[in-house]
Amino acid sequence: MKKIMLGNEAVARGLYEAGVRFVSSYPGTPSTEITEAVAKYDEVYAEWAPNEKVALEAALGAAIGGGRSFCAMKHVGLNVAADPLFITSYTGVNGGFVIGVADDPGMHSSQNEQDSRHYAIAAKLPMLEPSDSGECLEFTKTAYDYSEKFDTPFILRLNTRVSHSQSIVETSDRVEIPVKPYEKNIAKHVMMPAMARGRHVVVEERLAELAEFAENCPFNKVIENKGAKIGIITAGPSFCYALEAFGDTASYLKLGMVNPLPKRIIEEFAAKYERVIVIEELDPIIETHVKALGIKCDGKNLLPICGEFSQELIADILLNKKNDCYTLEDNIPVRPPVLCPGCPHRGVFYLFKKLGLYVSGDIGCYTLGAAQPLAGMDTTLCMGASISALHGFSKVRGEEDKCVAVIGDSTFMHSGITGLVDITYNKGISTVVIVDNSITGMTGHQQNPCTGFTLKGEPVTGIMLENIAKAAGVDEAHIRIVDPNNLKETEAVLKEELSAKCPSVIICRRPCALLKYVKREPALTVNADKCVGCKMCMKIGCPCISIVDGKARIDATLCTGCGLCTQMCKVGAIV
Repeated sequence: MKKIMLGNEAVARGLYEAGVRFVSSYPGTPSTEITEAVAKYDEVYAEWAPNEKVALEAALGAAIGGGRSFCAMKHVGLNVAADPLFITSYTGVNGGFVIGVADDPGMHSSQNEQDSRHYAIAAKLPMLEPSDSGECLEFTKTAYDYSEKFDTPFILRLNTRVSHSQSIVETSDRVEIPVKPYEKNIAKHVMMPAMARGRHVVVEERLAELAEFAENCPFNKVIENKGAKIGIITAGPSFCYALEAFGDTASYLKLGMVNPLPKRIIEEFAAKYERVIVIEELDPIIETHVKALGIKCDGKNLLPICGEFSQELIADILLNKKNDCYTLEDNIPVRPPVLCPGCPHRGVFYLFKKLGLYVSGDIGCYTLGAAQPLAGMDTTLCMGASISALHGFSKVRGEEDKCVAVIGDSTFMHSGITGLVDITYNKGISTVVIVDNSITGMTGHQQNPCTGFTLKGEPVTGIMLENIAKAAGVDEAHIRIVDPNNLKETEAVLKEELSAKCPSVIICRRPCALLKYVKREPALTVNADKCVGCKMCMKIGCPCISIVDGKARIDATLCTGCGLCTQMCKVGAIV
């Protein structure tokens, strides 16, 4: 049956059809929908793990246990999972194991623009890269046969464009793969030095076998056009861009297996053409390989190393012409992301700025608190770093009474707990603010260990952040819970805990305004006769509020009635 699917949905369908039994992931755009989609298949056990390292370890355990398994993450999530990733190459698998990683060229929703192909090379793991949804299903499904054949995990490299675009896929029925027998094998699975030395030899031998396999891998395809003088070597979505820009004026070597890269097929292809061009987003992985074979080619000498490609960019740079494709002529104004109307984080960041605090920030939708007019954040590094980095900052500057760390509930569970332990264990006196909106908000409302529900919607006992803080060594008297929409109370608690000479945790607890069960209050309005145009209400950066003819105005179609602005207005004009 033919269907139109997102790339991520097609990967999930491939998992289902391949007989996968176990999926563990941590949500991260652009990979999130894979696990959400596969959770809809009753035959597949799927879960959200606290972080990517745990997810990969759980999936590896399932594979060693004999079941086909999978885990997904975004590119920076692979940094978190790097430790077990490298070990998977040594231990191998039993049941097939595929690791999905989605890169983000152009940084649509990420703090950096790294190229995950480097991980495949460094970990000596094979990597496949589909270019559309149809290949997402095909590559995913076939990867399990390859994984079991070569006794190694396969990495499936996606990116934002492939994950979030739609194309036609051919679906088929699920094939039930029995759980393979488990046999105890200390030399293969216990990675102590004596065993690991022997396994490294196996890794190198396997890599040589994979390099030979790459020469005949059906995912590496040559598309020849008669009379073409240009040969293009490419992979993933860059193939689609190149094909649309060059059409039949060029021939193509489309690489579906991007690690290890083939040699003979590239040499034979390049020998046929007057000019060879390597088209790939981000780093020159393929180009470096081609040049190492002694083949002259164009690549990053012409194309950018930063940002996302497009058919227009390829046509403009390589053909010096505008691509004949549909474009919008209107100049659409930039619309930067902002905290949503009614967001429970808004008041917290207003208070941070009002009190002149140094704010060590973290990864989540609350990172938007760094934007004007709130500007309530000094640093954002990586998941969980807010607490650890605050500890170091405070130790060298001795300014604990003017410094806070801010972190979300899901991020705290992901990698913030150890930072809090670092503070208490090493006699720090920092204040940690956990903005608990009862969901994983940034990636689209996924459950987490604090919410009380699993990925499949099954009720469980939600972990209480205050209990974690107490167990981490914070005195119960300095674990405070406040409603962040109550500015007066929240400000008072902030001042009290900042003045305390001990570690403290403030939990700002109010659910995300976009959750379905959160009641929306009637929209607020401005009494124009009372409004004096002081613009105090504008300081919270609410997108509902604007100034028209010197008076505040509230957009009733956006307003959730949270009441935060009423606490800003000193003349009672907002009702």
